[in-house]
Amino acid sequence: MKHKLNKTPEQVLDAIKESVTYARNLTDDVEWSCEDGTRTDMDFMCKIVETAISSGAKTINIPDTVGYTIPSEFTKIITTLKNKVPNIDKAILSVHCHNDLGLAVANSLAGVAAGARQVECTINGIGERAGNAALEEIVMAIRTRNDLMPFTTGIKTELLSKASKVVSNATFPVQFNKAIVGKNAFAHEAGIHQDGMLKNRETYEIMTPESVGVKKTSLVMGKHSGRHAFKEKLNDLGYADVTDDVIQSAFGKFKVLADKKKHVYDDDIMALVDDSLISDNKINAINLKSLKVFAGTGEPQKAEMTLDVYGEVKSTSETGDGPVDAIFKCIKVLYPHDVKLQLYQVHAVTEGTDAQATVSVRIEEEGKTTVGQAADTDTLVASANAYLSALNKMIIKRKKTVPMEHETQKVKGI
Repeated sequence: MKHKLNKTPEQVLDAIKESVTYARNLTDDVEWSCEDGTRTDMDFMCKIVETAISSGAKTINIPDTVGYTIPSEFTKIITTLKNKVPNIDKAILSVHCHNDLGLAVANSLAGVAAGARQVECTINGIGERAGNAALEEIVMAIRTRNDLMPFTTGIKTELLSKASKVVSNATFPVQFNKAIVGKNAFAHEAGIHQDGMLKNRETYEIMTPESVGVKKTSLVMGKHSGRHAFKEKLNDLGYADVTDDVIQSAFGKFKVLADKKKHVYDDDIMALVDDSLISDNKINAINLKSLKVFAGTGEPQKAEMTLDVYGEVKSTSETGDGPVDAIFKCIKVLYPHDVKLQLYQVHAVTEGTDAQATVSVRIEEEGKTTVGQAADTDTLVASANAYLSALNKMIIKRKKTVPMEHETQKVKGI
């Protein structure tokens, strides 16, 4: 009061009466908030709250403006107001907590437990400085621990994840380990956790991902993951019907890779399984025989390609929007197919102008996805081989539903 408002306590009380009375002339629903309320002398706090209610305020908001308070203090503040303000039953108590000490949600819940019935909070906890109490955390805490906080919020929790993404797109990304809506909120990496989750979700989940709008728990694959979790991941990725030999082969490769990387991503696993499928089938349906690419300024980009398609040698030349597009068009002409290119990435394996490039290609057909990789000092050759690798793996997947003879006849009948 002294340093910011430059007023005496009596002047503050007069200002409250005047401002709340004026507001009540404009609307029936007036909220009065005392800035930095949690550091205010409690006797004076009780007096100003009583004054605000007497002047017509329907909601009394108690902010922890600088995030200084701890939960036990917040409980005491709300309890004192409930016990010492004679007209407190005529207003709703509200809390507004900042997160400077990482206690905004804890303080808000302490306030609710002590008698507050409104919580001012924000999606993803965005706000001044370290932010405000996170709406999704408060809502799910009340829902999950309804045994201790027997209240309802009226929030459709299934929309929390979607709302978080909308806010994140307009502000800044949510940290991966953010409670409730973070990418890792329902991700389990430890092998013992994954095994428990697969046997009974309640062993390691206090709420379901579906309850906040997340489709399914994610098993983050790493060096601690076991064969059970690996097989479950394969089911999720569309490899439910691969043989035990393929699974065992891919799992062995996975363990080797997991020792080199902290996290093994879905694309890594798909590549491992697809490689095992190729090994199991011993032969590729389509192989690159030769490739010439004509690129430069002022002329269309052109590729000339020869492929071995089921033992039949075929050639074509095509133009495209760049050399890679021309290469992929050649493949589609020589082996007609309808897939969606989901990913095309080029990585330099070594340094220098003679660096070997590794190209990754991911394609999708009718819900099935395959990943192909190839390395070469010529990026365009690597691109062709990576695409063909993904395509050969897709053909193997097709064989589960289309007899091999039919597939061969279809190609030779072009």
